[in-house]
Amino acid sequence: MQLDHTAVLGAEDGPGGLAWRALSNSQQDFIKCLPKAEVHAHLNGCIPLKCLQDLAKDYLANNPTTAADEVQRGLAVLETGVVLTEISDFFGLFPAIYAVTSTPTAVKKAAHAVLSSFLSGSPAQCQYIELRTTPRKTPHMTAREYFTTVLDVLETFQGRAALILSIDRRMSIEDVKTYVQMAKDFKQAGRAIVGVDLCGDPLTGDMKEFAPILSSVHDAGLKLTLHIAETPQNDEEDTLMLLSARPDRLGHATFLTPAAQAIVLRNQIPVEICLTSNLLCKTVSTLQDHHVTNFLSHKHPVVICTDDTLPFRNSLFEEYALLLAAPPLGLGLSGAEVERIAHVGMQATFR
Repeated sequence: MQLDHTAVLGAEDGPGGLAWRALSNSQQDFIKCLPKAEVHAHLNGCIPLKCLQDLAKDYLANNPTTAADEVQRGLAVLETGVVLTEISDFFGLFPAIYAVTSTPTAVKKAAHAVLSSFLSGSPAQCQYIELRTTPRKTPHMTAREYFTTVLDVLETFQGRAALILSIDRRMSIEDVKTYVQMAKDFKQAGRAIVGVDLCGDPLTGDMKEFAPILSSVHDAGLKLTLHIAETPQNDEEDTLMLLSARPDRLGHATFLTPAAQAIVLRNQIPVEICLTSNLLCKTVSTLQDHHVTNFLSHKHPVVICTDDTLPFRNSLFEEYALLLAAPPLGLGLSGAEVERIAHVGMQATFR
């Protein structure tokens, strides 16, 4: 399915929604009841819109002038639908979200809403989630307080959720070292942290400096996942340097070179696949051209994920519908194939 260049994210005819509605009731029930893991969901990109609206009201009541216009503009965009023309546009959505989640109280509300959206309901979207977030410091909290707040909420879900600490490619080396050590400290303290992630603008940062620091998480019993080869502009040197960090999973891996792909296939590194995200950020042109088909043809482990449900307004059910629905709305995989993918996803978790 070729998406229009000006497709609005959040419209009811998004790719996952179309695929879901094309399924029979029995097919929908099959997906709903399938044991699934969500391992690539960003906390601040998955806040339910109603929760974000409530947080914005609280923020604007207490900050009537400070950044009020920016917050209101950002919220209006998220309410009416987001227009993206390329992946870099996506990163401009977050200033408003960060503003309204700048206190421990707001973070607590947001984290609980996100986790409930995945783990509540009958049936729930997934049976287990690894939620990821970048440590944030604001005038109201330190980065450690932020991360502790998220962990406190997550641990109330009693083993159904774990946390991945995300390192942003735009960080200084000093911050990367600080936050990697913080992840190790939380792990040693017995908190529900299972891994470290590399994320952020894929064209920033020196991965020669990042790679050895990221690789060191293994020494603390943590796993490593990396956003990798997200754009055609990510050169082979960048990708191979990241692979040298011995990642346990990869995020997106859209534009692997032959040499990089050979390493990934040989080492059977599971790939986190975000179909709607890739389609709407236009890193792939059509579902049928999606790189997941290449990995599946090699019987390579993949995990189906949502990425950011707030701007994309997708669900894990709909992501699986994109596998099961008949072409052109889906890939037309069999029920047995979809079930195997879900099973592989459960096995690829970091717990």
